[in-house]
Amino acid sequence: MTDNSCATNGTDCPEMDAIQRFFIRPFFLSLTIGIPFCIFKILFGISALRHLSPGGGILALLALAVTVWAFADLLMNTGRSLFDLLNSTAPFEFCTIAQVGRIFRMPLVFLAFDTLLTFAIICAMLWTGWIATLTPAESWLWYGATTMNLISLSLVSLYNEIRRGHT
Repeated sequence: MTDNSCATNGTDCPEMDAIQRFFIRPFFLSLTIGIPFCIFKILFGISALRHLSPGGGILALLALAVTVWAFADLLMNTGRSLFDLLNSTAPFEFCTIAQVGRIFRMPLVFLAFDTLLTFAIICAMLWTGWIATLTPAESWLWYGATTMNLISLSLVSLYNEIRRGHT
């Protein structure tokens, strides 16, 4: 998510302006990427419980595991945001998979793997048709997460390209 030569809050990046530094702050990253990804995972877990486990069994356990994983990641992203708002460095990563990656000194590689899994979950929701079976409240959560994630990605890209053209 960030260039390793910069502090996580962008303070060690003199070539970046204030807006670019904001874009790499944990608060912004959690709000626009981490929390929406957690919502996708939670809704997938709930949908899997609804569709795959009428009699319980291993599929119900897997669906429950995805849901628990998603809520753990939601707590971690919320925690990262709070630490950032308090101008403190969090002692943990954005998600559980990246936290495991910290053991191997490769949290960003594991975070990228988490991103891949989340994109696979989004695709699974679309291709299974489960997206059409979300309740109205679940749909609004999905729409909000999608909007927050895609619009912020576009705004960051647009801003960086405009700035690159003026430097």
